[in-house]
Amino acid sequence: MIHEVDEVLKGLLSGGALTGTGVEIAFEAPTRDWAARRNAPTIDAYLYDIREDAKRRESGMTEVKDERGVVLRRRLPPRWFRLAYLVTAWTKRPQDEHRMLAAVLATLLPHELLQPAQLTGSLAALGLTVPLTVAGNLDARSSAEVWSALGGELKPSIDVVITVPIPSFPEYDAGPPVIELGVRVRTNDGSVGDSPERYYPRPLAGAVTEAGQAGQAVPE
Repeated sequence: MIHEVDEVLKGLLSGGALTGTGVEIAFEAPTRDWAARRNAPTIDAYLYDIREDAKRRESGMTEVKDERGVVLRRRLPPRWFRLAYLVTAWTKRPQDEHRMLAAVLATLLPHELLQPAQLTGSLAALGLTVPLTVAGNLDARSSAEVWSALGGELKPSIDVVITVPIPSFPEYDAGPPVIELGVRVRTNDGSVGDSPERYYPRPLAGAVTEAGQAGQAVPE
């Protein structure tokens, strides 16, 4: 699922205001060694934090239906996780990096909710919209903490958070739908009637047969 989010983000960053610019899109940790090897303008989206959005957790079971509305399976609701990316721009001049970051903002801001058609693979198959937050004030690691862990110098960056559903397992197959309920009647002589007139659509007590014999309702 995470690699599918990478592909979605890469597709977004390659379009919009960055279309035709030839800027490379990377997902590497922006360490000093990595930065020293950069020769072309690059937008780097480093996944630095993954945590569950507990406010979105649901209880109960959800139903999986076919085109006729028949329940095929039951499963737990998906769990939602926030994937936080540190987006940075890399060129030889700070002014060019600032222009690239402005282009990132202009590209991502219109996509606050990603529709299933914008997603890929199993993420799209869930049929759910996915929220995308740009430069929000979120409960994630601070930029200074991230840069310190990477061993690099603090650099302008944009926090991009995509909150995605991840299916919960296991799934349970649903039993076949009940088409008809009924009972058979056992007469006093112990026989069980098979004729249609001895079959009732609901449980009965003290049923009487056509012969006038009192019967006992026996479930199917």
